[in-house]
Parts: sequence; C-alpha cells; structure tokens
Amino acid sequence: MRIECLSDHAVDTVAAATGRSFTQWFGEIDSWGGVALGRREINQRLLDAHKVDPWWITTINVEYEIARGLKEKDGRAKGYTICATKSIKAAPAACYDSFASTTALNRWFGPGHALSFTDGGSLHNGDGNRALIRKLSPGKAIKLIWQQADAAPDTPVEIKFAPAGAKTTVMVTHERLQNRADADGLRRAWGEALEKLKQVIETA
Repeated sequence: MRIECLSDHAVDTVAAATGRSFTQWFGEIDSWGGVALGRREINQRLLDAHKVDPWWITTINVEYEIARGLKEKDGRAKGYTICATKSIKAAPAACYDSFASTTALNRWFGPGHALSFTDGGSLHNGDGNRALIRKLSPGKAIKLIWQQADAAPDTPVEIKFAPAGAKTTVMVTHERLQNRADADGLRRAWGEALEKLKQVIETA
C-alpha cells in the first residue's frame, strides 16, 4: 500500500479558507468553554454557528487540542482518526482471509510480503508497510499497531468485517495520527487498498 503523506489542503491557509486564523478560532473555542466541551460539541458549534467545512472542522478541533496541550496517557495528542470502508460481495471469512497469507496480500495490498499471521506476529512488504499484529478475531476483526517509519508509526489500526446480507462491509479505522498530512495520506491509501481488495475478490 503506497502512502503519500500529503494533506488535502495546506493547513496554513486556514484564514483564507475559513475567515479566521487558528489563533482566532482557538480564542473562540476558549470562549465556549474550551476542551471541556469535547470534540463532538465543538464540531457541532463550528458547523452550526459558522458553517465551517468538515475538513476544516476536524483540523481546527485537533489543532486546538494540540495547542492547548491536551494529551493522552502516552504523552501524545489524541490526534486525527481516519476511517475507510468498502462493501464487498463476499462472506466475512473470505474478506478476512485476504489478509491472512502472503499470497493473498501480494494480490492487493502490496508486493513482497513477509507475514506471521498470529497474535503478536507482524507483516511487512516492499512498499514499506510495517505492522505488529495485536489481536486476531477470525472472520471478525484484525487489530494492528502500524509501524511504518515514514507514515504514522506506533498508531493503532482496527479492521472489521461486518456481514451485510450477501456482502461484507470492511472497515479500517486508523487512530492517533499526529498530523493532517498523515491523516489524509492514510485515508487515501486505505481507501485505494480496499478498492483493490474489492476488485480482487469480486473478479476471482
């Protein structure tokens, strides 16, 4: 899976895009009650009161937390979360199995895989993708710690396989992304990877 860590918009164009600088937005959020409001409430106020574009809503909110020093137990900001989903005409077990061997992964995820598909195992490939496998729930979910050095290392990934009639919804959630470039790059990359997975499975 090739990843280009590039944000959809230049973060420093916030004033031109939204009418206010980060400093001005942060002051506005402080006046509402600050971080105690929580992300959901801040997001809603930015949308309802100011009609801010969703991409900028997330960016303002996450950058606000960083600016105010809000950190999780590991000392890092909560950061960005991205989600990529794809509906595939196959059973959950078939979609899950597409992650379970080097032969399967080489068909859609990238070239040259080495894989130990077990709890505590690992994967890596020729595209530079690296991950530790935290927990496998066969046919249901895969939990990873992403380890790619140049693309959000030490960040959690969860891949879920949910039945939906004759199809399966494959959903990838990648969390704790520390900057907008990593978030947008990984959202695009996971989306493209799942599209390739769909093509491989449905044309088999």
